[in-house]
Amino acid sequence: MTEFISLILAQTLAASTVSEMTIVDQVMKSGLIAKSVFIILFFFSVISWAIVFHKLRHYGKVSKETESFKDVFMKRGQLETVYNHAKKLKNCPMAKVFLAGYIELAAQFRITQQEQEAGEDKLLLEKLDSVSRTLERATAQEVTKLERWLIFLGTTGSVTPFIGLFGTVWGVMNAFSGIGAQGSASVAAVAPGIAEALVATAAGLFTAIPAVIAYNYFIYRLKIKATEMDNFSLDMLSLIDRIYIKRST
Repeated sequence: MTEFISLILAQTLAASTVSEMTIVDQVMKSGLIAKSVFIILFFFSVISWAIVFHKLRHYGKVSKETESFKDVFMKRGQLETVYNHAKKLKNCPMAKVFLAGYIELAAQFRITQQEQEAGEDKLLLEKLDSVSRTLERATAQEVTKLERWLIFLGTTGSVTPFIGLFGTVWGVMNAFSGIGAQGSASVAAVAPGIAEALVATAAGLFTAIPAVIAYNYFIYRLKIKATEMDNFSLDMLSLIDRIYIKRST
């Protein structure tokens, strides 16, 4: 009975000693390949979180300035007034789309003035094709800007689990090497390799999961902004068509 109690105490002490080994200790005691895996995953994680915070801040500015621009545009005042306000908004894609359309509209106005007299201070244009193409091109450019750096988040979410898996496989290989070196399948022989493998798996998932969540979130917001810009382009074309375009009777 005394020997049994002593054995239980010895196993408990050994388990407590193993549990005191932190993840940092596991990383520091791992081999060169495993350390390289952890360094790569750390790099992906740091860059991903930097992109996430940057995008959150940027999208916040975009939403705030977009609401400000909508308030001015929906008043249906003079386009020149909207133009002066849009120039002040540096982070509003919708405002930049408007600026591109307004500049093209002004160019068409100058061309039309050279060809015919404008009646009742209204712009006489025969079609909206040029302005429409300009708005579409500006929208595509702004969507590309909003999408910047998101590819890194997508890559992180796709690649880092496999990098962690490589570290896992390498740790299992080390575990089998320990079995071969010691000639037994004891816990002492396989524990270092298995621990290394599990830490690599956890590191890969820890890097990938936040990146995937952030990527999907920003893609969702990007689609909303793209839809808003498309709808705004239609609204602007309708406004121009209603106020400025010469209609044949």
